[in-house]
Amino acid sequence: MPDEPIIDLQSDHYFMGEALRQATRAYQAEEVPIGAVVVRGGRIVARAFNQVEVLKDATAHAEMLALTQAEAAVGDWRLTDCTLYVTKEPCPMCAGAIVHVRLARVVFGASDPKAGAAGGVMNLLQFPSLNHRCEITRGVREAECRSLLQSFFVEQRSRRGSEGGTGTGVAASNF
Repeated sequence: MPDEPIIDLQSDHYFMGEALRQATRAYQAEEVPIGAVVVRGGRIVARAFNQVEVLKDATAHAEMLALTQAEAAVGDWRLTDCTLYVTKEPCPMCAGAIVHVRLARVVFGASDPKAGAAGGVMNLLQFPSLNHRCEITRGVREAECRSLLQSFFVEQRSRRGSEGGTGTGVAASNF
């Protein structure tokens, strides 16, 4: 099948490493450590990390910011020939945006069994009645992605003590 795209799993490993670098930037900014990169033709066209707290914007998830950057880089809102690499399974908001921009593929690290929308709780990325479906690759560098999230939440719990809640928008018990 010469027309089928060749998926190089080493590239997945490499590009997830770039997403992990973005997640580390989020961690350093005391944001939930999720990073994302958008790749087109083997090149990164967008990089982002969670900035919900710093921007005071509930929609400033890594995926949303990366998609907006990618649209500007590509010069179109349609990202049909792009792949999103993200360190955690997208939430319903991000999954909705992913479907709308018509991404070809989503690769994520850590699954989110309580709030994930790429197969965790639901699968919006392949929902039959929506106008687009994405290919999904799960579990790339999962241990590293999960470890970063777990470390962050352990640190947040020790910092906040008895205040209750994480204030981060992601249930700490997921990780």
